[in-house]
Formats: sequence, C-alpha cells, structure tokens
Amino acid sequence: MNAAIRKLPVLEYLQRQLAGTLAAGDTTHMRYPTAISTLLGFRIVDIGEAMAVLELDADPLRHGNQQGTVHGGLLCELADAAIGTAQSTLAGEGESFTSIDLKTTFLRPVWRTRLRAHAWAEHRGRTISHYRCDIQRDDGKLVASISSVVMTLRGEYAQGR
Repeated sequence: MNAAIRKLPVLEYLQRQLAGTLAAGDTTHMRYPTAISTLLGFRIVDIGEAMAVLELDADPLRHGNQQGTVHGGLLCELADAAIGTAQSTLAGEGESFTSIDLKTTFLRPVWRTRLRAHAWAEHRGRTISHYRCDIQRDDGKLVASISSVVMTLRGEYAQGR
C-alpha cells in the first residue's frame, strides 16, 4: 500500500530529516537535499527557525585553488547554502527567496578540515532579511565571516523559482 503524501513546512521537514523520522511520502515545497549541496558534500547538522548549521569535509585535493588551500568560492557557497537553508525555514507555500547581497571576510586559510557554517537571521523583515554566517575549522578557529541580505519573493515573482 502506498503511503499518503504529506506536505510539511520546510522547518518540520528538515527537523524530521535530521531526526531520521521522515515518513514515506513526506515532502515539502522546496528541494532537499539541493543539487549543489549533494555535489559539494554539504550536510545539514542542525536546524531551527531562521537558523541552520551545515558541515563539509574540506579537502584541497577536491576543493583546492592554485595555492593548495581550499578555494574561497567554496566557503562562499557553503555560507550561501547555510543562509539559504535558514531562510527556507521561514518560506511558506508559494514563497521563494533570493540573495541580493553577499559579503565575505576571509580570516585564515583552510586545508583539510571539517568546516562548520552556522547561519542565523540578525533581522527578519517581511521582504528583506539580514543574515550572518560564521565558518569555523574543526579546531574551532574562525576562517570566514559572511553577511547576506535575502529578499522574500511572493506571487508571480516566486513562480518558477
């Protein structure tokens, strides 16, 4: 017998996914895991309202630049994914969102390490929200600090996104 399809809010869906309690047929209106997160090996390890923590096992052989360290663009993508995951916990049916600004401050190089990106809303507006994301190495040292502005899209602006 087929399980009934049950559409959950994003936050509940991700909480159940982390707890291992998603039932067959549980869905949400957003795509999880995202294609880019799967490709790069990002994992959601904690989730809350307007907050997300993602991890990545960084390796310069896979994620490196010309100097042999992990590419800064990967850190930007990790932060953007964490911020997007945090924002998605607020997105209702028929809503979407887009980043309109992303500023990254790099603090130290990264080699082979587990990275942890912690994103949270500093200000939640109806249309414009401001986020912060700190990325730490597994030794606890901060490697990058990111700020982002996210715009919530509704109606025709959210269609097809």
